[in-house]
Amino acid sequence: MALDLLNTVVDLANRRADDIPQSARRFALLSLYDWLLCAVAGRPEPVAQLIRSYVRSEAAAPVASMIGDGKTSPSLAALVNGTTSHALDFDDTHFAHIGHLSVAIYPAAFAAAEETDADLSQAVDAFLLGAEAAIRVGLTLGAEHYNRGFHQTATAGAFGACLAASRLYGLNSDQIRTAIGLCATRASGLKCQFGTMGKPYNAGIAASNGIETAKLALLGFSAPEDGLMGDQGFIPTHSNDPQPAPLQEDRYLFEDIRYKFHACCHGTHAMLEALSLAMDGRRISLDEVRSCRVRTSPRWMNVCNIQKPATGLEVKFSYRWLAGMLLNNDPTGSITLYTDALADDRHLAAFAERVEVIPDDAVGYMQSECELVLTSGERISTRFDLEDPIAPDEIERKLRRKASSLYGDRTGPFDRILDAHGSLSARDVAILLRDFT
Repeated sequence: MALDLLNTVVDLANRRADDIPQSARRFALLSLYDWLLCAVAGRPEPVAQLIRSYVRSEAAAPVASMIGDGKTSPSLAALVNGTTSHALDFDDTHFAHIGHLSVAIYPAAFAAAEETDADLSQAVDAFLLGAEAAIRVGLTLGAEHYNRGFHQTATAGAFGACLAASRLYGLNSDQIRTAIGLCATRASGLKCQFGTMGKPYNAGIAASNGIETAKLALLGFSAPEDGLMGDQGFIPTHSNDPQPAPLQEDRYLFEDIRYKFHACCHGTHAMLEALSLAMDGRRISLDEVRSCRVRTSPRWMNVCNIQKPATGLEVKFSYRWLAGMLLNNDPTGSITLYTDALADDRHLAAFAERVEVIPDDAVGYMQSECELVLTSGERISTRFDLEDPIAPDEIERKLRRKASSLYGDRTGPFDRILDAHGSLSARDVAILLRDFT
C-alpha cells in the first residue's frame, strides 16, 4: 500500500479534463453552488469578521479575493474563505471518511485560479480531483483516525487543497510529490474544536496549507519521497489502523457527496429527517411527547451529542436540542435560528430531559432510528437513511430552494453558476465572493 496511494494522488492531479466523467463534474458544480451560498452567508459571522481582521493586519499583496472584503495573498484568501464558508456549518459532507470537502478545497482552488487567471471549468476540475484525492486519503486513514479526535475536513482536506492548487499552478509530477510531502507536515485539525470558532478555522487552515505547500514546491523546496505512507509519514503517524483505499474506480467517489438542508451538524440530519417522517404532516406539541429515543452510530456520540449546549454553535451539535426544535416546528434550516438565546430556551431544555440518545453498532453512521412515545400511549417508530441516493436534478431543486431561503429574490448571481457556468471565469466567481451584498 506504500507508494500506491501517493501514485494515485499524483495520477489524479495529472488527469486529463477529457477523462473526467460529466456525472462527477456535475456534482462538483452543485457543490460550488452550495459552497458559494454558504460562503457569502457566513460573511457576517463573528469568526469570519475576526479572521478578516487578522488577515488585514498582515497587509499581504492583493492577489486573491476574500469574501466581502477586498483582496489579499492567495494563502490568506484561502484561510479567510475556508473559515467563512464553514462558519455556518451548512456545507456539504462526504460520509465515506466524514469530511467537508468544499470548504477545505474550493477556497484553495479559487485563490490559485484567480492568481493564474484560470477559467471556471479548470477551477471546478481542480476541486473535483482534489476532493477525490482527499476522500482516498481519508479512507486510508480509516475510521480510527476520525474516532481518536482528528477532523478529516482539515487533515485529509489539506491534501485535497494541495492537489487542487498544484494542478492550477502547473506543478509537474515530481513537484506534486514534494507538495504532498510538505502538506504531510502541515495538515492538522482536531474535533475538540467542534462547537467553537476553531471548527471553521480548521477548514481555513486546510485551504491555506494547500496553497502554501504547492507554492513552496514550485519554488524548489525539498520533501520526503512519500510523505503520505512512507516511514513516519502522515498516515502511519496519524492512524493506528490504516485501510487500503480503493485506488481504481470507474465511478468517482465524490459522487456520493451529501448536502445540508438543516443548518447544523450533518451527523444529526438522519435523526431530523426521521422525526420529520414521524410527524407526517401532523402537529405534535412537545408537551404531547413522553419520551423520544434516538438510535445512532456510536461514531457520532463524541461529535454531536452535546447534552446541555451553552451557545448557539453548540446547539448545532446537540441531538437532544435539535430533536425538540424539529418537533416544535422550528425552521432548522434557518441560519438565524442558532443564537445563544436558543441554548437558554427553557421549553427545549425541559424536552431535552426526555430525549435518550442511544449508541447502537447496528445503526450505520448515515442512518438513524427514532421512537416517540406520546402521552396518549401512542408509539411512533421511524428511521431514515442518508445513504439513499438522490437524483442530481432533485438535489439542484433543493439547493435552489436553499438559495431562496438564504437570499430571497437575490439569487441571480448564484444561479449564474448553474445556468451559465460555461461562460464564466474563476475571476467572475471571485467578484461574487468579494462584492455580493
